[in-house]
Amino acid sequence: MDTSNHTPLSWEEITNNLDGVKKQGIRQFIYQYKKHKDRRNDPLYWGDEIEYMIVKIDDEEKTTKLCLKAKDVLETLNKRNIGNRTPIWTPEFGAYMVESIPERPYSDLLYSISEVELSMKERRKELTSVLEEDEIPFTLPSYPRLGVGCFAVPSTERNPNNVTSKPWFSPDDVIYKGRQRTTSIHQNIKDRKGGKIEILIPVYQDIKTKLAFPAVIKTKCKMEQSNDNSIFMEGLVFGAGCCGLQTTFQMDNLDEARFLYDQLVNICPIMLALSAASPVHRGYLSDIDTRWPVLSQSFDDRTDEEKGQKPLKNDRFRIQKSRWSSVETYICPEHSQYNNTDIVYDKDSYEELKNEGLDEALSKHIAYLFIRDPLFLCSETLDQDEILDIQHLENINSTNWQTLRLKLPICNTSTGWRVEFRPMEIQLSDFENAAYAVFVFLVTRIVIAYRLNFVIPISKVDENMSAASKRDAVLEEKFYFRRNSFSDKSITEIKITKPGQLKTKDGNDFCRMTIDEIINGNVEFPGLIPLIKTYLESKCEDTDEETNHLTNSYLKLISDRASGAEPTTANFIRNFVTTHPYYQQDSIVSDIINHELLKACAKKSNGGIK
Repeated sequence: MDTSNHTPLSWEEITNNLDGVKKQGIRQFIYQYKKHKDRRNDPLYWGDEIEYMIVKIDDEEKTTKLCLKAKDVLETLNKRNIGNRTPIWTPEFGAYMVESIPERPYSDLLYSISEVELSMKERRKELTSVLEEDEIPFTLPSYPRLGVGCFAVPSTERNPNNVTSKPWFSPDDVIYKGRQRTTSIHQNIKDRKGGKIEILIPVYQDIKTKLAFPAVIKTKCKMEQSNDNSIFMEGLVFGAGCCGLQTTFQMDNLDEARFLYDQLVNICPIMLALSAASPVHRGYLSDIDTRWPVLSQSFDDRTDEEKGQKPLKNDRFRIQKSRWSSVETYICPEHSQYNNTDIVYDKDSYEELKNEGLDEALSKHIAYLFIRDPLFLCSETLDQDEILDIQHLENINSTNWQTLRLKLPICNTSTGWRVEFRPMEIQLSDFENAAYAVFVFLVTRIVIAYRLNFVIPISKVDENMSAASKRDAVLEEKFYFRRNSFSDKSITEIKITKPGQLKTKDGNDFCRMTIDEIINGNVEFPGLIPLIKTYLESKCEDTDEETNHLTNSYLKLISDRASGAEPTTANFIRNFVTTHPYYQQDSIVSDIINHELLKACAKKSNGGIK
């Protein structure tokens, strides 16, 4: 719904309308569920979302700056594309960001794999065509010197010693102003939690690393875990201003969508570590490799009471996770035994959902989403019809930024039940991004074709998510993964010998594995890529030699990243910085290092990985 001419409500006004809005949102879900629960035979369509940041490179001054021109760029692109079948371009949080999706979805036919990289290349080419010669559209998760000095054009420099109620490092003019939802969410997160958005991540401790946390700010910071070895960031833009790569898969029906959702829960941390590409934040080398912890803290709107730092008085729930987090619960009844954490959920919503015929697993999932408050409401859309409208439901669902999202059919369209896969870091080149997108697509195919079972206790998934962002996690960490993933159907169809010992000595059917073992296989688990190759061999009549060659090149990249034969983007960036002749072993990524780093990244993005 277009809300550009509507009047956004302040947080105080939202709180005065919470009960009615949430009740309408639950009623909207119930209506949509009943309408679409028996829907069948939707084709498998899938697609990607790619976010770009626009950077100006000055070779004379040896500097790079974020270009705050997304509004003008989008206007130019959308005027040019009127009436044409072209990619869809939309704004993102940062005034230097744009997002694109393909002009049409990809199909489940294997030959459509060849369309993915072509689409990504066309989109990058189209975006580049409306930029100046010294401006580059980067697919890079986080801009290394965001918040440091004069990091954008037009200039946005702030003095970090001037501690006021405004952000210390991220002026509001780096936020995209052309969309009310963006600015409202930014303000309402702060108002709801009752303070600034404060982010701390560990700095990479090198030989000469000094204080990365300015003393003048440390005295004002509320965060209890603050210490001298932290990189401090303040403002939603440090998380929301990151770029990502998402994929969405339409399924045949709701049951299949729920099954796929559950099987992808533990694939999320694996793909987060495997796609790691964000080791630098606010001009410092950090001791993490992904943007996920920054996003989680950026979007954390919990109050002190909800975090457990104060007794519950004004709030209803103790909430364990940020709005940006891994999933809290499996949504298929047969996997409920693996929901071994204390799930907080809105009991009134849960009872209403159960009374309307929903099973316990799905009721708890929806009731968990509804412990959150809407972050954006307009006066014109407060009162809605549960049959004709869906906006109150979508306001809640779309602002629970979990690793996966179950998406409802879109009213009055042919779009059905979908699962959105959200954890991956975006890569530098179109080849890499296509490889990661295609790999996840192929994982969904083997999950559905062979009825694979990757479900483990949700507490172990949480541990995997914590490990996934650590420095060099892809090589140094081990992840809980199911040893025996095969149903009777999969054993028959792919001719796998069933392991004699299904459980470990402690009685569990999962154990800790390296990502190399999960992707490429070991004595207990054949590996995702060998399973994919078996699937592809069974479908050889559905493809051609060129597509096979391309698919194998994608799988080789994923395999090599998992084994360490090919470094992750995070590893490439970290090594570039630490081996640069101007690096002082102090964790600082200076202007000149950043300039040469982005030049190297630009070269990779144009040429890809051979």
